[in-house]
Amino acid sequence: MSPFGLLDARPSAVSEGVSMTSSRIPSFLAGAVLATLGAGALTLGASDHRSGAASTPAAPAVDQPTLRNTSNNDSAKQVYDGAKESVVFVSAQSSQGQGTGSGFVVSADGKIVTNQHVVDGAEQVTVRIGTGGEEQPATVLAADASKDLALLQVDTGGAELPALSLGDSSAVGVGDPVFAIGNPYGLDHTLTSGIVSALDRDIQAPDGTPISGAIQTDAAINPGNSGGALLNADGKVIGVNAQIASSGGQGGNVGIGFAIPSSAVADFVSNPTSSQQAPEEYAEEGLMLQ
Repeated sequence: MSPFGLLDARPSAVSEGVSMTSSRIPSFLAGAVLATLGAGALTLGASDHRSGAASTPAAPAVDQPTLRNTSNNDSAKQVYDGAKESVVFVSAQSSQGQGTGSGFVVSADGKIVTNQHVVDGAEQVTVRIGTGGEEQPATVLAADASKDLALLQVDTGGAELPALSLGDSSAVGVGDPVFAIGNPYGLDHTLTSGIVSALDRDIQAPDGTPISGAIQTDAAINPGNSGGALLNADGKVIGVNAQIASSGGQGGNVGIGFAIPSSAVADFVSNPTSSQQAPEEYAEEGLMLQ
């Protein structure tokens, strides 16, 4: 059984070992935030009001220089600012309900890359492009379950869209900084960062076909990130976020994510292919769509 999970956002039935997540923010997340804030307040109160403790004069405050590494923060901001208007929020309507995922503009004439499993079985696909884009219909030009890649098309009305450039995934090295931009849990334009943890990983496509050369990263990837771009420090796409390792059937990030390499993405965009609908059996392999 594969320990890896595809990043699907469809609100469908869940098979054993499979987690398919909708775009709604789970109630337990909101509860976790409140609990954390509450615990912090209690801790502060306890430290300020200790009963029976002897009063001790406070030590004089000593100013210490604050060391702050701004290079990584600046790089992350530059990458985000350069990519944010090309990030796409993908919504797929099917008989099972509506699910969401991520994508990115790959050409100025309105072509968008996402994962095949994001639009699998969709009767209608809509997208929002950039930070201020309105929802608009998209046509599925190609969707290949053996590659877990899909190519969408929107009508630009003659305008040119800001597109992301595909980088050279063969030039990526372990330890290189990377950035993921997508829509985890429906939270659009979320930026996370990390490094390349390993290269040449083998993952499994929705139809069971092996996908070689995947990039492993510790950048936080969660349900809803599927189809989003994994970017290098130059803001170029080196992979398409597709799967995460999961533990105990839980769909959250554990610091092990996988992206389909940009070399495979470039081949698909140049020669789009489509497949039949992926068989349901792949869900029994422990894969988890994000």
